[in-house]
Amino acid sequence: MLKVGLTGGIASGKSVVGEMFVSLGAYLVQADHIAHSLMQPGEAVYNEVVRHFGREILNPDGSINRSKLAEAAFGPASAQQDRTSRVVELNRIVHPAVIRSQEEWMSAIGAEHPDGVAIVEAALLLEADAGKRFDRLVVVTCNEEQRVARFAARQKISPEKARAEVERRMAAQLPDQEKVKAADYVIDNSGPLEHTRAQVASVWDKLRAQSAKP
Repeated sequence: MLKVGLTGGIASGKSVVGEMFVSLGAYLVQADHIAHSLMQPGEAVYNEVVRHFGREILNPDGSINRSKLAEAAFGPASAQQDRTSRVVELNRIVHPAVIRSQEEWMSAIGAEHPDGVAIVEAALLLEADAGKRFDRLVVVTCNEEQRVARFAARQKISPEKARAEVERRMAAQLPDQEKVKAADYVIDNSGPLEHTRAQVASVWDKLRAQSAKP
């Protein structure tokens, strides 16, 4: 089985690309969904996050309000160093558990589909130093204006607010240039979906050929 990491900056279109790979026959898990399940009440990760960031991040029913958690982790803060330290603190709690869950999932897929392609979609894959756990790395990129427009549409906020939020979150991620350097394959999601789909199909052919090798 071929283990593939799929990553890219915020609002680059990772999920869209991931769905395209699935339509071609890949198996996919999203790190964000894993993290969400690990932060449910009663989970060890949930308890650690609440202990470090306070009960102010909780909804009335005790679940974690992800917007409030993002605000607590990413800012606002009086200094960039403060923001960075809070993000590092959150990642230190969440990343190890997410990585363990990813490994268990890939092992299960490998046992059932030894010639398959298992893809883990994760925004902070390289930041979590998890790149070495994969056989191949695919990075999704897009231009800044599209990133902002997509984030604004997704969050239903103004372009001005979206730009500020994108810049704030991107400050906690590796620049696209660094991710591209680490990539085996790069998919530019700046153009029409047909262009993206053609790139995905080309990369898929290569991944599928590699997964079938003994």
